[in-house]
Amino acid sequence: MRFALFSLLGMLTAIITSVSLAAEGFEIESITLYPVDQPIRQIKIISTADTELFAPLVLAFQQKNPQIEVEYTTVSSSQLMQAISVEGAPFDVAISSAMDLQTKLANDGFTQSYRSDATDMLPEWGRWRDHVFSFTQEAAAIVISPDAFDGLQIPRTRQDLITVLRNNPARFKGKVGTYDVRSSGLGYLFATQDARTSETFWRLSEVMGSLGTQLYCCSSEMIEDVAAGKIAVAYNVLGSYALARKDLADKITIISPADFTTLMLRTAIIPANAQNPDLAGKFIDHLIVSAWTEAGEPYYPFPELTSDTGATTLRPIRLGPGLLVFLDGLKRQRFLQEWEAAVLR
Repeated sequence: MRFALFSLLGMLTAIITSVSLAAEGFEIESITLYPVDQPIRQIKIISTADTELFAPLVLAFQQKNPQIEVEYTTVSSSQLMQAISVEGAPFDVAISSAMDLQTKLANDGFTQSYRSDATDMLPEWGRWRDHVFSFTQEAAAIVISPDAFDGLQIPRTRQDLITVLRNNPARFKGKVGTYDVRSSGLGYLFATQDARTSETFWRLSEVMGSLGTQLYCCSSEMIEDVAAGKIAVAYNVLGSYALARKDLADKITIISPADFTTLMLRTAIIPANAQNPDLAGKFIDHLIVSAWTEAGEPYYPFPELTSDTGATTLRPIRLGPGLLVFLDGLKRQRFLQEWEAAVLR
């Protein structure tokens, strides 16, 4: 299976139900049912990945397992955390871009262990204690509107972006977007990793704050607003989401910052109360094998990108206890106070 083999039309015709609704507790964005002709069992997946982007992986799983029905629920990373750790929602697999929150769920006893030939393929930095399993590497990118930058130098680094924003405040007032890190788990992960890597993050945050930065929950909305001209710059957007929007290729420019490009690992866990842990393991094996042997754009394939490749501008975030540092209550409060002082004006 290669992701490119599945056209958007194929995805949409295979998806029978996709509805937006709110649960009594955690907030659900949509539930999509992938039926089969003669279902024997059903696996329930909760995920932060947009349905359209993830559909090829689900459909490929069903090609190999034609009698397994899949129920796919999309939520934000913070709501996934609430669903698993607070409400004990009965899901078999939980998939999130917020790898620090996934690690915390495992550390706090909300997951169960799993090991297989497929999980053994992962390097040490790609799995944690046989509880958290990565299957993609995805870049934090800067997405801009080429029309908004007409006549200006396209920024290639964070310092370039600072310079162009400072020198053109009238053009970019109210036209810069980024995550609201107070509510976005992925946004918080990217921001804390940026801050650990370079002081440039705080200078950029102050410049964005002076321009009245627009705050977002998720990458897809930022990308849409850049394409529509509502904002000119989206900072720390998931590059995989932007690359997947072929329909917007002439309206957006995707930049992997040349000073450093942060790579997060999208991860899967099996909740402690999973009703079908055997199916969960089968699905995780499918994700890992797809990533290692069959992945294509918009993902970075694991075999071609490791710490030994010499790609010095790439800064992969590794799984491990270090991810828990900024989830400490006092450290999180202190970081958010600094962020609010810089961005909220």
